Amino acid sequence: MVQDRRSPEVGEFVRRLVEKTGITEAQALELVSLLGLNWASLMREAKAMKAPQ
Repeated sequence: MVQDRRSPEVGEFVRRLVEKTGITEAQALELVSLLGLNWASLMREAKAMKAPQ
């Protein structure tokens, strides 16, 4: 089993972002690494990722 080294706070943000927007966990982790834990920014970018091209 792989050890999860994310902080509980980051893990919760990632989980909520995946649940609310439908992006993948990898995409959510990438957004958190780029934007930090600003929920409004994370939601905006996640929704843009899911928007039809």
